[in-house]
Amino acid sequence: MAESSTEQGAEQKHESLSSPGITDQEKKLAVNAYEAFMAGNYDESLKHLDGLQELNREDYKIMMNKAVAEFYKSGQTTTSTLKQTLTVLKNQVHTAVEDIDGLDDVENGVLYYNQAIIHYHMRQYTEAIAIGEKLYQFLEPFEKFAQAVCFLLVDLYLLTFQPEKALHLLALLEKLTTQGSNKNGKVENAGSKDGASHKAEFASMMEAAKSKMHQYKVRAYIQMKSLKACKREIKSVMNTTGNSAQSLFLKSNFEYLRGNYRKAIKLLNSSNVAEHPGPLKTGECVRCMFWNNLGCIHFAMGKHNLGIFYFKKALQENDNACSQIGDGSNGQQSKRFSDIPMCALLANKRHELLYNCGVQLLHLGRPLAAFECLMETVQVFHANPRLWLRLAECCIATNKGSSEQETKGLPSKKGIVQSVVGQGYHRKIVLASQSTQNTAYSEGQSAAIPVASMEFAAICLRNALLLLPEHQQSESRETSNTDNDNDSGKVQEGDNFIPAAPSSPFRKQEVENLRCCILACSAYVALALGDNLMALSHSEKLLNQPKLSGSLKFLGHLYAAEALISLDRISDAITHLNPENITDVSLGVSSSEQDQGSDKGDLEPVESSGKQTPLCYPSSVSSARAMMLFNLGSAYCLRSEYDKARKCLHQAATMVQTKEIPPEAILLGVYLELQNGNTQLALQIIKRNQLLPALKGAASPDLRKKPPAFQPVQPVQMPSAFTPGPRK
Repeated sequence: MAESSTEQGAEQKHESLSSPGITDQEKKLAVNAYEAFMAGNYDESLKHLDGLQELNREDYKIMMNKAVAEFYKSGQTTTSTLKQTLTVLKNQVHTAVEDIDGLDDVENGVLYYNQAIIHYHMRQYTEAIAIGEKLYQFLEPFEKFAQAVCFLLVDLYLLTFQPEKALHLLALLEKLTTQGSNKNGKVENAGSKDGASHKAEFASMMEAAKSKMHQYKVRAYIQMKSLKACKREIKSVMNTTGNSAQSLFLKSNFEYLRGNYRKAIKLLNSSNVAEHPGPLKTGECVRCMFWNNLGCIHFAMGKHNLGIFYFKKALQENDNACSQIGDGSNGQQSKRFSDIPMCALLANKRHELLYNCGVQLLHLGRPLAAFECLMETVQVFHANPRLWLRLAECCIATNKGSSEQETKGLPSKKGIVQSVVGQGYHRKIVLASQSTQNTAYSEGQSAAIPVASMEFAAICLRNALLLLPEHQQSESRETSNTDNDNDSGKVQEGDNFIPAAPSSPFRKQEVENLRCCILACSAYVALALGDNLMALSHSEKLLNQPKLSGSLKFLGHLYAAEALISLDRISDAITHLNPENITDVSLGVSSSEQDQGSDKGDLEPVESSGKQTPLCYPSSVSSARAMMLFNLGSAYCLRSEYDKARKCLHQAATMVQTKEIPPEAILLGVYLELQNGNTQLALQIIKRNQLLPALKGAASPDLRKKPPAFQPVQPVQMPSAFTPGPRK
């Protein structure tokens, strides 16, 4: 993109100085400076520009062209200096982008365009879009310049996940291209001697523009998951560019979205990434993208060990690329841009890769390692609510587990007996002690310190909730569907996506799903910290959500009941523990709702990836209702209503298999038999570690608390893929 910006400035300088009112000497110097610049002789170009400035010291355009030439002379490494010079020149023009009502000539547009290019490469996308959209209003007379601005805006829209706006601009570009082709045909028909050569040059430029537009369209449709329209554009890309790395990466991304993971891997392996020029010339590390995309594919296949292996390879390639361009030996962003070519400023993808590693490690059951990766990522992408939720999940997973349960004396799946003391007549059986959920996890330490504690998890979840758009905002973001049967590829205007870098953007329904997940985790963490009022508040907010999955509804009732029991509001808790509250235990909304905006119509059958459906609790409505009955029995025990508790226990035991009865239920069975005076039967239950036929079904008073082994299940965001898009 840097090249097109500075070349455009040089061209406009030549054209403007050839206008009426310019002396012959100035024209000659301008032409010589332009030709020297285009030939790469920047010293010679600067000499001619100095001579031109002696003749006309008031023209700021000469200073702009000198800054551009000096920038190229430095190997495009003096980005900060060029940015400062352009800012000074903008102030001399006495206009601000926000105040532009019209552009006197195209030279002013080039000044702002070059500023937008610098913002783009410094990842200041909002500022670049603001300038580009202002310039877009004054493009009609200048076709070549209009194409450059439109391509810049398309790239920016795709980087900020606004594919509808990108497609709208691409439609305009197609119209400009068609008009330009018709105009060029008329010129050649006029019989000019240079007509043939001009037509050949123009045809080559138009062919390159069309190829670039096809690639942009594929990227836009991939973001929209409009696979049917994407399939048509993929064919055009393959016809125009062949088996280039860009086209193969795009096609691999397309197959990845369809679920054809093996075909996606095959396409990636067929791309010759070794011949890519490298980040110093293109600003892209294709080898880093290659390993990252392999990691994403294996993540989707459920092969998490292979996925983390490929992500680590991508990190190594990223660090190697950063060392080549001088962006720090360990790949971290350098504070100085003076030694880095502007085109290479976007090459460092370290934080995006760390995010992918963190998500993968979380799936691997290594929450501490995942926490370290995500904590480094959150320093850059702190506005992503999904990232804060992942950090909270790391904290929750770190403070839970079978080994910790045993060390804290909690009942485990191995049995309810903690130890046996003494022998013979003095032999004593020590049962597992009651839950210790109200124990502080990090005594004497500030909760704001980023460690994997439950207190820090509460802060992360609070940040995630605050970053989510309000219900009114999310309601106003109506999703506009693409009419994929329309060959023109037109789309309705609308903000379909809410950016959440580095992960995928949110759709409207995904925002509400994420809110439910955050509230469920918040209720769990509050219970673990002993903050029962806050846990009750989060649970009630969760149950009041308009679109709540069956699984999270089950957890909401369970967490609310536990908080109410701790607050000695047993009657209210019993209302929540009614098994009739549970009619569904699905993990999300229906597939028809989730697929809004994506069309998977006439696609071929996809191959089996071998990915297993993640295990979750409860696995069925019957299991969920059994758990509610176990806890309902605990609540009745607290009110000394043992007959009701026994009935709940017996009913729950008939709804699940023997091996699915939790150890806390067996403890409750022991408790009820002791209350009934059946000491021998209680001993038999303990020795066999199972409910006896006389009382097949039990739960302990402690079951009013959610068994730590049962975790809230949240939809997990897949790692993000890097698709090398066309760069200007």
